[in-house]
Amino acid sequence: MTFADIFEQQNWDQVKQSIYAKTGADVERALAKSSRDLEDFKALISPAAMPYLEQMARLSQQLTQKRFGKTLQMYIPLYLSNECQNICTYCGFSLDNPMPRTTLTDEQILEEVKVIKSYGYDHVLLVTGEANKTVGVPYFKNVLQLIRPYFSHISMEVQPLDQHEYEELIPLGLNTVLVYQETYHQEDYKKHHPKGKKSNFQYRFDTPDRLGKADVYKIGLGVLIGLEDWRTDSFFTALHLSYLEKKYWKTKYSISFPRLRPFSGGLPPKVEMNDRELVQLICAYRIFNEEVELSLSTRESQSFRNNVIRLGITSISAGSKTDPGGYASKVNALEQFEISDERTPAEIISMIRTQGYEAVWKDWDNVLS
Repeated sequence: MTFADIFEQQNWDQVKQSIYAKTGADVERALAKSSRDLEDFKALISPAAMPYLEQMARLSQQLTQKRFGKTLQMYIPLYLSNECQNICTYCGFSLDNPMPRTTLTDEQILEEVKVIKSYGYDHVLLVTGEANKTVGVPYFKNVLQLIRPYFSHISMEVQPLDQHEYEELIPLGLNTVLVYQETYHQEDYKKHHPKGKKSNFQYRFDTPDRLGKADVYKIGLGVLIGLEDWRTDSFFTALHLSYLEKKYWKTKYSISFPRLRPFSGGLPPKVEMNDRELVQLICAYRIFNEEVELSLSTRESQSFRNNVIRLGITSISAGSKTDPGGYASKVNALEQFEISDERTPAEIISMIRTQGYEAVWKDWDNVLS
């Protein structure tokens, strides 16, 4: 059975109704269990769970420390290009956003790497817009070979590729691929992606399966919080995660929590998620799944990140720039979105240590998994 088969058995409105119908008794049952299923996850993300937030936070912290210790992996995005052939209503890279475009050359990439390495990073996330002719597989192959000597872990957040293309990139140093569905609501997905290859819901939807078949080390999942009801979208993410873990059990998984951020001419969120609700979601994922890695970017505010890292987060970025050349080249390119936490990596490390945690610059070794 494929995930498409599982997904087609679900009805968005019925799932949403079942989440909002959960009661305090359902939440208490979920918290009392030693292992939880998807119905328990529904309870933990429901409005009925909000009065139990402190209890959820304590349990989430305990489970995280049991599995990951008091450590936080450090990563940083390296934006290679803001060229994109898609129109997406929420993204600064959207084709219809009339801003200057740039794609970094080898020399510019190495300048960026020099600055990133001076911060201490050993884990880099490569990010581009979706423009196959400009930043396609040949470009990615060149970049991986160029930067592989400098990093022990290389992740990518680029356009979805075919299975054989991932299989070509993995031997060159690709460890992890992040591919966010943005929203599992098919009709709204069409509204937000009216033009470009990204408008193909099914192709993007099937990407984690292609990654699993390619035997990638880690797959990152998530939705863009704000496009649709976050509780329903999060259930479908958890459903997808459960399917993938069973089918591609050798692969590691991570979940990210990107909330819609401002950009020039951008779309305001359809659904607002407040900070307490994001804490609820982070804790719900951890209580539901003790093994999944949970990541938090600089989209979130300084005060929020200070308080939430102890509650379930296992990886965090710092000093991020979301424009190509932003670390060294100073080309003032179009940003994908505005960051919120602008502290330097050194300042983040100091904050982490103050809270009794240790920053880990290198991702977990494959041999230790």
